[in-house]
Amino acid sequence: MGQLSQFAPFLLMFVVIYFFMIRPQQKKMKQEKEFENSLKVGDKIITKSGLHGKVVELADTTVVIETMAGKLKMERTAISMELSASLAKKQA
Repeated sequence: MGQLSQFAPFLLMFVVIYFFMIRPQQKKMKQEKEFENSLKVGDKIITKSGLHGKVVELADTTVVIETMAGKLKMERTAISMELSASLAKKQA
């Protein structure tokens, strides 16, 4: 019983860290992955670097967007879920 009481604070710290840090990060990564997979041609998006564009072509890991300057090919992970959602709200 004495050894268990010594490890209880460490176990409690791990549980707290898991529920307040690790689990929310995993949920956010899952949501971003679902967002990347739900992209379709014609969606208006904003990249993480702030470029606004419209999806014109999709591949497995890349996307081609059309901007005012022309077409750009980039990774799907470069598209910001939060900024694109706020763009969609403004247009609705």
